[in-house]
Amino acid sequence: MRAVIVDCAIYRDGHRSEGPSDFSDALDQARAWGGDAFLWIGLHEPTESEFDHVAEEFGLHPLAVEDALKAHQRPKLEVYDDSLFVVLKPVVYEPQGDTVTTGELMVFMGDSFVVTVRHGEGAPLGAVRKRLEAEPELLRHGPTSVLYAISDAVVDHYIEVAGELQVDLEEMETEVFQPAGGDSKNTASRIYMFKRQVLEFRRATGPLAAPMTRLAGAGVPFVNEHAQPFFRDVSDHLTRATEQVEGLDRLLSDILSAHLAQMGVRQNDDMRKISAWAAMAAVPTMVAGVYGMNFEHMPELTWVFGYPMVIVLMAVACVGLYRLFKRRGWL
Repeated sequence: MRAVIVDCAIYRDGHRSEGPSDFSDALDQARAWGGDAFLWIGLHEPTESEFDHVAEEFGLHPLAVEDALKAHQRPKLEVYDDSLFVVLKPVVYEPQGDTVTTGELMVFMGDSFVVTVRHGEGAPLGAVRKRLEAEPELLRHGPTSVLYAISDAVVDHYIEVAGELQVDLEEMETEVFQPAGGDSKNTASRIYMFKRQVLEFRRATGPLAAPMTRLAGAGVPFVNEHAQPFFRDVSDHLTRATEQVEGLDRLLSDILSAHLAQMGVRQNDDMRKISAWAAMAAVPTMVAGVYGMNFEHMPELTWVFGYPMVIVLMAVACVGLYRLFKRRGWL
């Protein structure tokens, strides 16, 4: 069990306090202290058997426990009789491959306790703990302060990732609209993969709007009544991140359309060039074809200058066609 427990601590009066090593005894002590005292236990990818003991001690709802174990959940907020259950999807940007991956954070909040369950390697909560422990005034809001700090950290990271994707998008724009055009097949593939990354990002930001709006309002059980302004701030940041992601998606669609249009224009240019060269080749082919027929009475067959005159005629015709096509931009 200790292998999956990342950290376990009691917080009282805005400060971390030493308590029993067993989290069951620690919960009893936090409740005995009362006031703003609470226990925060962090778990990383627990198995079903490991989490059953935690669920039993904290009285977690079986449906919420099932969601926490299976993961792959949409961001959501659910209220049960003895606890509040929140699902968040942290986003991690990998600059080496320009890829976006998502993890999952489940937060159980109830009477004098917070249980966090993390799936994936992204978004560790060590930095969030340090931030809260450095701000006693915030910690005095009890378990609500943990939910706020986690939500704030996740949403702020959304904005950072959106900024990284914006830089990648600008580089892609430069590649698409450069005069040479780049590798058309590779560019189209990159745009499509980029859209898949943005879609993954939208699955994290979009569904989270409703839970944050609800937390920013009144009447949510287990949430401190003075926390509404904090969650409104998180909701505002989430709106900004969502707008950035939607903007990226629209720009990618526009870039893909522009790239396909450019490919069509280049193909038209190629076809015009091919047609122009074919027209120039057709004139001498036609003249040579006429004189290649086996008829006795043909013009200029016995004239000494007939052959040179036909060659000159074909050359003049080809040069004239070349200048015509060049003037019209076909060549």
